[in-house]
Amino acid sequence: MIDYGHTDRTGRPVTLHAVDADNWRAVADCAPRDDQRDWVPALAARYLLLSSCEDTWTSLAVRAGDEVAGHIMWARDEDGSYWIGGMLIDAAHQGTGIGRAAVRILAAWLSAREDRTAVRLSYAPANEAAAHLYGSLGFRPTGVEEDGEVVAELLT
Repeated sequence: MIDYGHTDRTGRPVTLHAVDADNWRAVADCAPRDDQRDWVPALAARYLLLSSCEDTWTSLAVRAGDEVAGHIMWARDEDGSYWIGGMLIDAAHQGTGIGRAAVRILAAWLSAREDRTAVRLSYAPANEAAAHLYGSLGFRPTGVEEDGEVVAELLT
């Protein structure tokens, strides 16, 4: 479990957990709001498959209190940078700050790794909500695009 003491706006602790036999179904079933489908898949199951079928990403369950509320994943690039990706908060849990807390937790955990050169993420240029969220957490666009997405790096 990764826990940095963050809570959502209702006071529930937000923590990150390995995806395992006890929680994978709840993670896989997480679905965004319909208006977010341009940015994330219809179900977090797609991210779980990506993590299990390729050696790049590691999936984590996002918990709010005792409930699985979403998915987030991370990877390490050849240049020593760590990447945050695949964040999806279930529609029933949105609007309470769980996504913000999940990114803060994972960014802090990755930043603390001695072998890191940077912490990065990417988002679609038209995804204004993501740009605002990540900017408010200290991520700044690098001027580089990857696969049509804005690459942003955490300023530390």
